[in-house]
Amino acid sequence: MTTSPLAKVLTVSTSVHAGSREDGSGPEIVRLLESAGFVVVERAVAPDGVAPVAQALRRMAEGFAGLIVTTGGTGFAPTDFTPEATMSVIEREAPGLSEATRKVSPLGGLSRGRAGTIGSCLVLNTPGSPTGAVESLDAVLGLVPHALELLAGGAPH
Repeated sequence: MTTSPLAKVLTVSTSVHAGSREDGSGPEIVRLLESAGFVVVERAVAPDGVAPVAQALRRMAEGFAGLIVTTGGTGFAPTDFTPEATMSVIEREAPGLSEATRKVSPLGGLSRGRAGTIGSCLVLNTPGSPTGAVESLDAVLGLVPHALELLAGGAPH
C-alpha cells in the first residue's frame, strides 16, 4: 500500500504574520497539494527576513519527511529574503526544480525562488501571489513524489 506524500506550507509575509492582511497564496497551495494527493500536515506563517524564515524552515523540517512549500518573499522587494533564508538551511540545492518553476510564467524571471533538501525534506520556494504560487508549484508537482522517494532511500527508476 502506498501512503500519500506529506506536505507543509509556510507563508512568508510580515503583514500576514501581523494579522493585517489575509493569506491569499497559502490556502491556494494547500488546495493544489490536496488535489494532487498530498496530506498537508502543517501550515505556518513567518515574517519576512532571513532569520525568521530560516528558523521556521529548520523547525518545520525537523523529523519530517516530505515537501515544504514556501510562498512569498522571492521577488525584488526590499524585504524579500526567502531565497537567502532557504539557501542558509538547505543541504543540497535542486536547481532544476527552481528553473522549472520560473519557466511557467512570463513573470517567472522575476522570481528568485530556490529549491533544495534538508534531510528527508524537499523545500520549494514559490512566489507570494496566488497565481504565481500555484503555477510554480504545479510546474514541478509531478516530480515531487519521486524526489521524496529518493530522499527516503528508495531505488531510482
